[in-house]
Amino acid sequence: MDSNKKYWKGLEELNKTPEFVEKNKHEFAEPIPIEEVLSGAGLSSKTPRRDFLKALGFGVGAVTLAACQKVPVHKSIPYLIKPEEVTPGVANYYSSTFEGSAILVKTREGRPIKVEGNPNDLLSKGGLSAHAQASVLDLYDGGRVKDPMLNGSDAGWAQVDTFVKNELAAIKGAGKGIRLISSTVHSPSTLAVIADFVAAYPTAKHINYDAVSYTGIIQANQNSFGKAVLPHYNFDKADVIVSFGADFLGTWISGEEFTRQYVQNRNNKSLESKKMSRHIQFETGMSLTGTNADVRIPVKPSEEGLALINLYNAISGTSLPGSKPLANATVDKAIMIAAKELQAAKGKALVVAGSNDVATQILVNAINSMLGSYGTTIDLDNPSHQYAGNDAELVEFINEAKRGEVGAVFFMDANPAYNFYANADLKEALKKVRLKVTFADHADETSELCNVLAPNHHYLESWGDDNAVEGYYTIMQPTINPVYNTRQAEQSLLLWSDSPVKDYYTYVRNNWDKNLLAKGGLAGQSGWETLLQNGFIKVADAAAGTYTFNQDLNAVAQTILNQSSKLAEGNKMELQIYQTVAMRDGKRANNPWLQELPDPVSKVTWDNFAAMAPADIKKLGYNQGDLVKVEANGYSINLPVLLQPGQAQGTVSVAVGYGRSKGGAVVEGGIGQNAFPFHSFRNGTFQTSSPATITALGDTYLLAQTQTHHSYEGRNVIREASFKEYVKNPSVNSGNEGEHKKYSLWDEYERPAYNWVMAIDLNACTGCGACVVACNAENNIPVVGKLEVSRRREMHWIRIDRYYSFNEEGKEITEEREIDKLENFDNVSVVHQPMLCQHCDHAPCETVCPVLATVHSAEGLNHMAYNRCIGTRYCANNCPFKVRRFNWFNYWNDSRFDNYLNNEHTQLVLNPDVTTRFRGVMEKCSMCIQRIQAGKLHAKMEKRPLKDGEVKVACQQTCSANAIIFGNVNDPESEVAKALKSERTYYVLEELNVQPGIGYQVKVRNTSSELQA
Repeated sequence: MDSNKKYWKGLEELNKTPEFVEKNKHEFAEPIPIEEVLSGAGLSSKTPRRDFLKALGFGVGAVTLAACQKVPVHKSIPYLIKPEEVTPGVANYYSSTFEGSAILVKTREGRPIKVEGNPNDLLSKGGLSAHAQASVLDLYDGGRVKDPMLNGSDAGWAQVDTFVKNELAAIKGAGKGIRLISSTVHSPSTLAVIADFVAAYPTAKHINYDAVSYTGIIQANQNSFGKAVLPHYNFDKADVIVSFGADFLGTWISGEEFTRQYVQNRNNKSLESKKMSRHIQFETGMSLTGTNADVRIPVKPSEEGLALINLYNAISGTSLPGSKPLANATVDKAIMIAAKELQAAKGKALVVAGSNDVATQILVNAINSMLGSYGTTIDLDNPSHQYAGNDAELVEFINEAKRGEVGAVFFMDANPAYNFYANADLKEALKKVRLKVTFADHADETSELCNVLAPNHHYLESWGDDNAVEGYYTIMQPTINPVYNTRQAEQSLLLWSDSPVKDYYTYVRNNWDKNLLAKGGLAGQSGWETLLQNGFIKVADAAAGTYTFNQDLNAVAQTILNQSSKLAEGNKMELQIYQTVAMRDGKRANNPWLQELPDPVSKVTWDNFAAMAPADIKKLGYNQGDLVKVEANGYSINLPVLLQPGQAQGTVSVAVGYGRSKGGAVVEGGIGQNAFPFHSFRNGTFQTSSPATITALGDTYLLAQTQTHHSYEGRNVIREASFKEYVKNPSVNSGNEGEHKKYSLWDEYERPAYNWVMAIDLNACTGCGACVVACNAENNIPVVGKLEVSRRREMHWIRIDRYYSFNEEGKEITEEREIDKLENFDNVSVVHQPMLCQHCDHAPCETVCPVLATVHSAEGLNHMAYNRCIGTRYCANNCPFKVRRFNWFNYWNDSRFDNYLNNEHTQLVLNPDVTTRFRGVMEKCSMCIQRIQAGKLHAKMEKRPLKDGEVKVACQQTCSANAIIFGNVNDPESEVAKALKSERTYYVLEELNVQPGIGYQVKVRNTSSELQA
């Protein structure tokens, strides 16, 4: 049965624009003349590709020395004395931690090449974000600072140590203040080092500063309950979730952890028990979380506070002073319905807000208290330590420095010269500070203002620990010797404070022996070794208490109303700044894997933009790509316009994390514009919304988007159903009421041992893109640059297709459905669909290859023999899924191109189990055949059958939502066999008789207001 919705990838497809039609006529672009290629035109980004990327130049010597001590591997030579822990061709795994999550680091011949989640990790159970997957590439970034610097020149560590200690002694004697400014520190050992440093210099103070702040939530909890903490949220315990601008599946606090929790009430297991949570999202711009919501309501920033007041009134039965209906009647009606659903789910309800305003968060606390959320869906007694920034303290530091009260400042993992909103004030203040030290690993914007650059190790070179959530402690251990002449920031602080312990490893070990090992029931050397093997310890949770809110809300409501009126003043647009999943706060903007990761919603790469509602763009006479000047808070930037369905009318959204001027050759090539100065400091916190003026500049700008390249010509590739429909008929829209007939021109053959297939649950996939970066790292997939992406030449083997659809129309509007009924492009829903080679049993690519470069295996896989491929591209033309990728250039190997992929240093991140491909070769998903073979070999060596779950493909392993399941369908007890038996299973384009090897599960949305038991 076909879905009754029409799906479209973007407005260009919906409207059949001439450009889109023309592109689809000529889907396979003509080659660029070699003269253009050699001149750089064929690969250039904003600047010629050779100049843009060769500046990333890397040298092999440092890394090979780090990996192999004194034996750089320039040739294939045997070990004369083999290191005990290294066996050529066999991977070693080390436990470590990334931003508080337990991870496993895969090394080959002494060099880290891949990061995986620890399956026992408390936060994501083995899932990892795109940032974690991409972090290994940063280790091999030739733009890292290679030696300490003093007053802009290279210096030795002894020289730097002498200078800093002398300066500190003089500053201490003068009684001037010393400030250590860092992003949130949740490492117990690092906090202990900082405490020792402060003890040695009593005028010192530690300031936590987060570029993207959660001070509003922390201060609101202090005001409401006397606990200045960031709560630990439990989305898995919530039957009804109402979010006001909190992108909790993407960038808000702990996206991977919340994703894992969220899907537990929406995946196969939950649906089969006829249970599904209900999620309503109020937000300005279309976020990753908004695309996954059951119901999404666009609201302006000025309407968000009023909507929360009305929600409080509806739940409490009272009326706060100044309360009034919103001008947007749709939002008002949605609030009333949301209030009823939340009340019906008391004890299993959760309201969250992404605002950093203290008053707004206090009101959210009051609502959650009425709903009985504390002790169930919100835990204040086992809080998160992931963010502890205090915005007011950084502002006060600047005032102190301006008054000449600060003699020294240290920046640890903090870059306020880029991401602090009052950049000019910071620079002026630092002129009056005598000693300025940064521990940056790149020469970033803040390092330009410092007289000492003491470069920190990469985390894969470091010892350390983390305590992201109360009671959960993870350990960090080095997986390679330091590549450059760097030193851990903690060790520098130990030396400069004359600590009796000079070595940071010893300090960490002592701290664990004295304070932490016993918490995990461990002790001594054996306990330490157990910790290094397991990667973490977990202390029993404290009992989560209930908290009653009894604060007077009159002043709180008035503060919210005042702010709302200021945002809505005049006829200005309302500006909202936000984080993208790929760039976040811009800390890792120099990572090309992340720059080329398509944004989950807009599918833009290598840029930020001004997202506006199609109705506003039409009214103003703009077109996509038109350059506009966005002006707010006395700051302006020029950005291209992007038409964003679902964007609240009268608003514009701009992502932070772009516009870096220093920090590596990628960002210094000029990528996007810096939106951090649009922040404002109001009521003690940094605020992300402001009135803005938009002015057309009369010019255009190329945005490199994926997913506008081809069309399924209206075929039914997305299938979804409402939860009500699913409960009545689990096979709804799956097509399982009557199977398609299968025909074959060939004899069938047996697959007695293995038949490798995959199941993808559209209800679990959030579209985050972590699988894309994991696949890049595992399979040596090259980055091609902005212009090549715009030419439809991205090389990703797996893509996440994003489909818009209008919500159903023509039905009787009841109160139940009014919340879903909007007009224009406000009323859209989104489905994400991972799309990769389907490994069809009747693969249309195989029949047209003249050289048998693509063939079918006896285990159900579609193989590529790269050395046979002659580049006819017949297979890509014949593939209905458009998942094959053609190497237009030798991105990895051609010596004519001086780019960052063609150098010895970056190639040390390559997986030696996967060949790199040459120009003129077609490539595509191999289902990580190297992992399959390794698993089979391991089982054979142990003389046993391969067990289900022993082989996980890269995309599957990184997925926190467990949306991708891979395995042997011949085993009826395998997870994939059970998943494919679901009534929701369907196969994309199965009507073509290609017999895909990947089954999808129908997307189910809980659009009914009726709560399920």
